[in-house]
Amino acid sequence: MHTSIYQTALNTIELEAQSIAGLAAFIDPSFEQAVKVVHGSKGRLVISGIGKSAIVAQKIVATLNSTGTPSLFMHAADAIHGDLGMVQRDDVVMIISKSGESPEIKVLVPLIKNFGNALIGMVGNTDSFLATQSDLVLNTTVSKEACPNNLAPTSSTTAQMVMGDVLAVCLMELNGFSGKDFAKYHPGGNLGKRMYLRAADLYTHNERPHVLPTATLKEVIVEITEKRLGVTAVTDEQNRVVGIITDGDLRRMLEKSNNIQDIKAADILSVHPKTIPPDMLAVDTLDVLRKYDISQLIVAEDEKYLGILHIHDLVKEGII
Repeated sequence: MHTSIYQTALNTIELEAQSIAGLAAFIDPSFEQAVKVVHGSKGRLVISGIGKSAIVAQKIVATLNSTGTPSLFMHAADAIHGDLGMVQRDDVVMIISKSGESPEIKVLVPLIKNFGNALIGMVGNTDSFLATQSDLVLNTTVSKEACPNNLAPTSSTTAQMVMGDVLAVCLMELNGFSGKDFAKYHPGGNLGKRMYLRAADLYTHNERPHVLPTATLKEVIVEITEKRLGVTAVTDEQNRVVGIITDGDLRRMLEKSNNIQDIKAADILSVHPKTIPPDMLAVDTLDVLRKYDISQLIVAEDEKYLGILHIHDLVKEGII
């Protein structure tokens, strides 16, 4: 490995890590009050910035929206050319800037203050125009950029990103934002699926293999083969679950038996199979499969057979 590349990489990581660690000193009464102001607002949190800080602002907005705090992004340059109209009376405005002295921000800040909205400055210079004009300050000062010229926003934008995450997590706590709430905002993602997808959403897409206890060995083999789930339920005439036969059960039976002519399903089945209700969360079915080291589960309700859930169903949906 090239020594200078190796050392540059390590130095960059170290400087950015320091910028994050340094934020601990800035969790002060102003930060606490800022969290309370956003939490108590009847409006939204409108976040603005210019340059790299604007990109950070967009990420923070996305995080806040997905964790229960309504937020909007407003580019500082666009704000002074018409977009300021998106700011409503009850909104809180947060402006992100390293220097706090950008020309666009110097124009924007007085306009926000004239509107009467609470203004939070996330800023890396506490003596700056933005810091002195803001109602509350989130300090993201860094000692040095990771850039070798100490110019390109690197450590500073990392600090801004982390401060945004800290703000979001504190608001989640105050809002009592739960895993179920998270699932509402992420219904298409794997994390959301783990919170709302149930057995009934999966097993109904599968074949429904079942035989009577009196079924012949041939009928059992055909049922397992045709339904392609590696298993069949054994049910009585009233569709109550009697047992289960897996392809493994068949192999073990064939290894032990010389005379298979008169073998029936009742001779092979495993009694008291693991069953789950249709409303069980898919992620909980995974725990059952892992606990018993099996690949299929019978879905039943009031002892009535409904279908088979296979571990492949969980893989397909991204639960595993």
